[in-house]
Amino acid sequence: MTREQMLARQNELLNQARTAGRAMNADERAEFDALQRAIDALNAVAGGNAGSGHSGQRAKETEDDGESGEEEDEEDDDSSQKAVEEERMRIRQIEDMCSSFGMDARTYVDNGSTLESVREAVIAHMMQQGAPIRSGIQVVDSEQDKFRRAAADALIMRSGMELEQPAEGARNLMGMHLRDLAIECLQMDGTDERNLNRRNTDELYSMLQRGFYNPEAAFPAILDNTIEKAYREGHKKVSVTFDRITKKGTLSDFKTHDNYYIAGPVGEFLEVPENGELKHDVFRDDKLPTRKLKTYGRQFTLSRKAFIDDDISLVTSLPARYAASARKTINKQVYQVLVQNPAVYDGVALFSSQHKNLLKTGTGVTQEAMQTMIMALANQRDQFDEAIIINPSRIVVPSGMQFDMYTLFYSPTIHTTDNTQAVNPLYQYREQLEVVEDPTINALCGGMGNVMPWWLLGAEGDTDFIEVDYLNGQEIPNIRRMEAPGQLGFVWDIYLDWGISVMDFRGGVKNPGVEVKTKLELA
Repeated sequence: MTREQMLARQNELLNQARTAGRAMNADERAEFDALQRAIDALNAVAGGNAGSGHSGQRAKETEDDGESGEEEDEEDDDSSQKAVEEERMRIRQIEDMCSSFGMDARTYVDNGSTLESVREAVIAHMMQQGAPIRSGIQVVDSEQDKFRRAAADALIMRSGMELEQPAEGARNLMGMHLRDLAIECLQMDGTDERNLNRRNTDELYSMLQRGFYNPEAAFPAILDNTIEKAYREGHKKVSVTFDRITKKGTLSDFKTHDNYYIAGPVGEFLEVPENGELKHDVFRDDKLPTRKLKTYGRQFTLSRKAFIDDDISLVTSLPARYAASARKTINKQVYQVLVQNPAVYDGVALFSSQHKNLLKTGTGVTQEAMQTMIMALANQRDQFDEAIIINPSRIVVPSGMQFDMYTLFYSPTIHTTDNTQAVNPLYQYREQLEVVEDPTINALCGGMGNVMPWWLLGAEGDTDFIEVDYLNGQEIPNIRRMEAPGQLGFVWDIYLDWGISVMDFRGGVKNPGVEVKTKLELA
């Protein structure tokens, strides 16, 4: 096969794969490489023959010229060998790059792509996939980015909030007023005016508002960063208890989700006599309650007046309070379900005689009440009238009743009429039961001096009770800056999506309770 025929065959193999929309398979690649080796060998031989003939002709003239021709032959051979090594190196580097990022290297090897073009293809692939680029590229923060982070942390610390690791330089900026920060940001944004210090605060505020929708504007970006950190701190530190008595769930949209089923029990195993037949069994299932999300939110403004008055609390403590309010709202809604006792998915009140989870007469914290509630919880039956095991896990009480709980559970002996050293049977539950006390119950019942109920809940895993769902599992409120017509100020929306659903009434038992009051009267 001549050199031209081998080249033609290589082109044929490439075109055959491209027409089929694929890379060359193993057999085609092997044939292509074999042809390439043969072509390289012919090139080397042809170069050598040409060099030899040329040197032989010149040898007739002088012996020195003959020696020079031999050196040219060696240089041609070295050049051919170098080209082959470079091609092998190109192929290896392309394969290494592509394999590291899950890409097919054959296309780039076959079409003669350079290493630089392959690197660009790798970066484009990573950007499309949304994955981090591992090609050694490092993103270096600009001085503007560093200043924005430092300024945001300085505003937070100036308001009295503590940060574990403030940005570099943040403490040096704590003395800056909003006016000083505005001038610094306007200069950073490239404002042409040189005498910004001569502008009054109202004029500076008007200049800042022009950059409200400019993504490169420094002042709004600093406020966004400050508010985001502030409301995250507020969300994290607020004192609520609902997440200790509910199950966390997630939903992906706002539709009513009613396609959840629980698998029922299978039939008992039956004895099969010799040569007998196995009896066919049909298991049952039951539909669970529906779940649905709602959106809750608020809006607040850094007004023109607050900017002139240098009131930084509107971008620090206020967002933190709104974030805390989101958690408190969920907390209140969960306890409203317990206190108000609404009808649930089956049309019956959550705690009722029909559900066998309500004591007929309310009591305080007594041994008899606890024993009755534990027995009521343990003797529930599932949707298929089968016995289930629900272990007591949490006692939910209003503020002021926790003292009695500790007395009841942490004393190894109790006083009785016959024996003052009788064993306390509830002592063994002291590590198993968690007492959850929340003053929200007191507020919903009208405050101290009123009758207040309390509850015993089963362990999570034994049965579901109340579930709090979030959109895509996001518990921290969203926040966005927007423009509100007719308002002089920077405006932010803060909102969160959640839903509260009673999943199974069997998860709790209610004691209607008694009047809760302090031992001494308050002045």
